[in-house]
Formats: sequence, C-alpha cells, structure tokens
Amino acid sequence: MYSSQNKNIVWEIYNAPATVFTLPAIALLLGETNFKSLSQKLNYYVRTGKLLQLRKGIYAKPNYNPEELACMLYTPSYLSLEYVLQKTGVIFQYDSRLTSVSYLSRSVEADNNLIAYRKIKNEILVNMNGIQRNGNINIAIPERAFLDILYLNVAYHFDNIHSLNEKIIRELLLVYNSKILIKRVNKILQNDGHQ
Repeated sequence: MYSSQNKNIVWEIYNAPATVFTLPAIALLLGETNFKSLSQKLNYYVRTGKLLQLRKGIYAKPNYNPEELACMLYTPSYLSLEYVLQKTGVIFQYDSRLTSVSYLSRSVEADNNLIAYRKIKNEILVNMNGIQRNGNINIAIPERAFLDILYLNVAYHFDNIHSLNEKIIRELLLVYNSKILIKRVNKILQNDGHQ
C-alpha cells in the first residue's frame, strides 16, 4: 500500500540529524502538504516498528535522544536544574528524570522517560545567555542550571560547587533581575569559600 513513497519517508527521516520530530517538522522535511495522508503513512511505520510514536504528533527514530524529546514536548524549554547539575557533578543524588525549565510546570512520561518541567518567568526563559544549543537540544551550562535551581527553590543543597565559574555566575545573575537571588548566591559562595 505504501511501497516506494514510504521508503523515501523513512529514508529522509533516518538521514535527518534530528531524532525526534513533530508531524509538521516531518511534513516540512518531506515537502508534504497533506497532513492526513502523511499521518496515515507515519502510523503505518509505527505499526511496522520503523518509527516510534512517543506522544500524539511526536515521532522518533528507534535510537532517539531523550534530551531532544524533552526539548520538543514543550517549547520554549531547555534542560537544566537537577539534570544538568547531576551530569556535571555539582549534586551527587541520582535522579533519573530529565529536568527542564519551561513556561509551565508539568511532569510527563513518554516511552519510559520521566521529564519534569518547572515554570519560570518568560523573560528568563527566552534569554539564551548560558544556554547551549546543539541541534534540537537546548541545555543550560552548569552555572545557569545552578542559578535556575536557586531561583526556583528557596533552599537547595549542593554537594560540590567548586567546578562552577564564579565570574560566569555573576554575569548570568543579570538574567534573573532578582535581589533575593543575588543574596542567596552571595551566601552560598561565601560559605563555600569562593569570595
């Protein structure tokens, strides 16, 4: 039913650098204007195991990157908080969730991936200082994740902040425009011997 045309669809998707796609992104990739027909074809590939459907309208290659999924489910968003701090050794407690900052607070499970979104003010969310973009993945540098978590949590325990760059922290504080956050940061840095 979907012979040669579908081979081109899978080939195009598999050869794209992204690993997670929305239906509109696939339509754009293929130059397809008929969303209903495209959706039917994609569902065929989901049934035959060539593609995964992670959520309604979200498709992925079998070896997709969960970080890409976390950044795609709710946009704008970026990986931050415990996820980044754990990866960089600032906190030691293991947490299997991917934690992101977004325009809403919500926990989502998709294909055995737990993703927790924390709401932050829009002007902070859209400020790209301290956010690295790699393809479809937006991820905070450790200093930005440190500030995000302090902005969202009145008290938080860090296991090892020695790897954080104080100069970068001070520069990124401008993003938050918060005197309370400055006081929190100063107290933590003084207690840790940074000043």
